[in-house]
Amino acid sequence: MERSVLKQLTYWKNNHKRKPLILNGARQVGKTWLLREFAHREYAKEAYIYCRKNEAARRIFAQDFDTERILMNLRALSGVDITSGDTLIILDEVQDIPEAIESLKYFYESLPEYHIAVAGSLLGISMHADISFPVGKVDEINLYPMSFEEFLLAKGETELEKVLSMWEFEVLNTLHEKLIDLLRQYFYVGGMPEAVKEYVETGALNEVRRIQKNILGGYARDFSKHAPKELVPRIELVWQSMPSQLFKENKKFIYGALRKGARANDFELAIRWLVDAGLLYKVPRCKKVALPLSIYEDLSAFKLYTLDTGLLGAMANVEPAQILLNENAFVEYKGGMTEQYVLQQMTCHDSCPIYYHTAENSRLKIDFLIQHNGKPLPIEVKAGGNVRANSLSRLLSETPNLDAIRYSLLPYKEQDHLTNIPLYAVR
Repeated sequence: MERSVLKQLTYWKNNHKRKPLILNGARQVGKTWLLREFAHREYAKEAYIYCRKNEAARRIFAQDFDTERILMNLRALSGVDITSGDTLIILDEVQDIPEAIESLKYFYESLPEYHIAVAGSLLGISMHADISFPVGKVDEINLYPMSFEEFLLAKGETELEKVLSMWEFEVLNTLHEKLIDLLRQYFYVGGMPEAVKEYVETGALNEVRRIQKNILGGYARDFSKHAPKELVPRIELVWQSMPSQLFKENKKFIYGALRKGARANDFELAIRWLVDAGLLYKVPRCKKVALPLSIYEDLSAFKLYTLDTGLLGAMANVEPAQILLNENAFVEYKGGMTEQYVLQQMTCHDSCPIYYHTAENSRLKIDFLIQHNGKPLPIEVKAGGNVRANSLSRLLSETPNLDAIRYSLLPYKEQDHLTNIPLYAVR
């Protein structure tokens, strides 16, 4: 399969200011495959070390930070004659060896000519533990579930993806119904590589759902294995509440939906654990549509989204027919699945940071708010064909020179300061 992040990795390789690389991402998003595929494409040799429960690797890094000694031992452990420039050193599940993460600083300072990349499913968790993170001494790239564009490529829709990536809307408008049908498929399958691969090869919808359930089971086991024991029940409550949180009219995260009398102090650490693990995205409220957005952030109000629309459907036990055959599939569940998809696409395309906006003492609400071309950019998500947006219209009328985007099922259309973009073209 083709992943867009491969271009970022190639740029990293060829950058003369290159530093050791940390590839961040949740479990099962394809980090190991990506690094090994990158090594296969771009390097003469690959030195792959799996760090989890690897005592030999642990001893190599536990002794000291003599990089020449570490390098010699990595040659012996991997069986690869590691040489500068033509070998990619891959340390996988590196969070199990904190000293290996710390050693990246010394590789950068003393052996910058060697190419080293590390990955770990719970690296975000590890960074808040007792690890001396090599700040300023590493490059970082984030890997997410496959985007809709990557899904199209996996299905062999290469020319369609090319037109979509170029935003050739005159052509796209003629292919509108086909793209909507493909988007329905993506809503069900999502972007977890194993699920996409199964769907592309067999089309077996029940097997896709089984894979998604297995991934969710793996996450649940991670809670018990890696989270502080006292946090596990609260992490499970937050995680299990995600469908109900997103499938309601107001997507703001409500603590009371977890249990009666629940308070922020009870669940802040649980939410942080899930966000650091890459399993949830946190979108804070912005109190004012003005720059810089960060100074108007409301720390007490936020929305949470899962990492993948397919996994969200599996968590809610959504049947295939409800998405693939239901004419109202995009508006079902209060549009929560559609909003999840838009957030997921924007995240894949690095539209960060992302906020949402509600006004004080008013019903005005904007689904997403980002900074674009030096201006605030409000984004409205409409899951169906009814695109009346009183909040967005009011905001535009009250704020001169403000532009906005509406994502909906309608084809591309520009209307004064509002641009309607079809859901399949979110980025």
